[in-house]
Amino acid sequence: MTFQDYNLSKEITRALDGLGYSSPTEVQEKVIPAALTKNDLVVKSQTGSGKTAAFGIPICEMVDWDENKPQALILTPTRELADQVKEDITNIGRFKRIKAAAVYGKSPYAYQKEELKQKCHVVVGTPGRVFDHIERGSLVLDRIEYLVLDEADEMLNMGFIDQVESIINKLPKNRTTMLFSATLPEKIGKLSSKYMKNPKNIEIASTVTLTDQIDHSLIIVRDPQKFDLLRDVTVVENPDSCIIFCRTKDQVDSVTEQLEKLHYTCDKLHGGMMQEDRFSVMDEFKRGEFRYLVATDVAARGIDIDSITHIINYDLPVETESYVHRVGRTGRAGKRGKAISFVTPNENHFLDEIEAYIGFEIQQRNAPSKQAVVVAMGAFTEKIESLPELKKNKNELVNKDIMKLYFNGGKKKKLRAVDFVGTITNIPGVSAEDIGIIKIQDTVTYIDILNGKGKLVLNEMKTTTVKGKLLKVHKANK
Repeated sequence: MTFQDYNLSKEITRALDGLGYSSPTEVQEKVIPAALTKNDLVVKSQTGSGKTAAFGIPICEMVDWDENKPQALILTPTRELADQVKEDITNIGRFKRIKAAAVYGKSPYAYQKEELKQKCHVVVGTPGRVFDHIERGSLVLDRIEYLVLDEADEMLNMGFIDQVESIINKLPKNRTTMLFSATLPEKIGKLSSKYMKNPKNIEIASTVTLTDQIDHSLIIVRDPQKFDLLRDVTVVENPDSCIIFCRTKDQVDSVTEQLEKLHYTCDKLHGGMMQEDRFSVMDEFKRGEFRYLVATDVAARGIDIDSITHIINYDLPVETESYVHRVGRTGRAGKRGKAISFVTPNENHFLDEIEAYIGFEIQQRNAPSKQAVVVAMGAFTEKIESLPELKKNKNELVNKDIMKLYFNGGKKKKLRAVDFVGTITNIPGVSAEDIGIIKIQDTVTYIDILNGKGKLVLNEMKTTTVKGKLLKVHKANK
């Protein structure tokens, strides 16, 4: 199948072509047609299976651009995932000018409130902050037609289920609800039977992602020898891109510090960091600016990178589901990956639970020999000392002909989107189809100019008034 088979609008198919989406994954093939007919869905699918696009494509197709109030609400367990889903929705809906807003904690409430006051089609957020906006009246729900619960099992694990139910109870009853989860514990089943209308159940076999693309192994090691083992394993394996998972943020700090002393290109990610720092680290890791990311389970969700070659469980996860989410960071997009777990002699019960949960035994291997480490050291040192090759962001293709313009006027100057559209479309060679998302704030406005027309519009608008006002205009920094 191809995406053309779903009779999607030309704006959506153009964006999918630009993003390099050629044919649908299994979850997309099953979800998209059902979602387009507004079926309630319960989808069991592993992370990395392409589920964001599975619900993102039909939502972008079905929302009405002319409606100013939010029509779709997507709940996610983590801030990183909320931000990533928002980015994916924005890219898929780029040429339909779909506006998505992300709302989550540790980010300025006032900025989010302003964004929600503007035209907004899709809201993505964590349950706590979404509920906060609902209670304060800044998130209007009366036009919501689509609800997505993304990573529902993780929201359950993180204790969000009561907030999720409180949000659902405030939504219009006449809506389409889609629930996505890597696992379907009993509480998720109760949630779906309570709030969904004859949901269609879709299950994507997890063994495909867990064993076909990922080599699993474990090494028995005593706690004090863990870091030496990590050093030897990374030298012999010599990964291009690796996440090292630890159980606590203190352990993350300690391992990162020791790796930096050995001149590894690395950084860290855990819940104790400022949100801006977490996003900055994620962006740099996605671009390939460093090879080793040391992280707690906060990073097991919301990392969508196709080329992570190795996952090392420095500490075994306590939650069995976390093993699946951690190793799901590798073996993506048809590439093979390796998942290596360090197991201490007193952790057999954790290991037994994980193996029972995933349905297969993880192969034990020996620690690398000293001779193997010596032989591999040359190639390892060469890679450590060379600059990583930066990866292209998947957004680049879809955004390559887009220029974002900044204007120093907004609501306080009584400017509306229609004023900018009318002025810009009067420029010879520019039509309404060349204008993308318009974001009008109190004192500034940002406008995406599509189809390579950015320079033309920029030059013309330097001497053209909008509603009788000559505004400063330049290429936006963000």
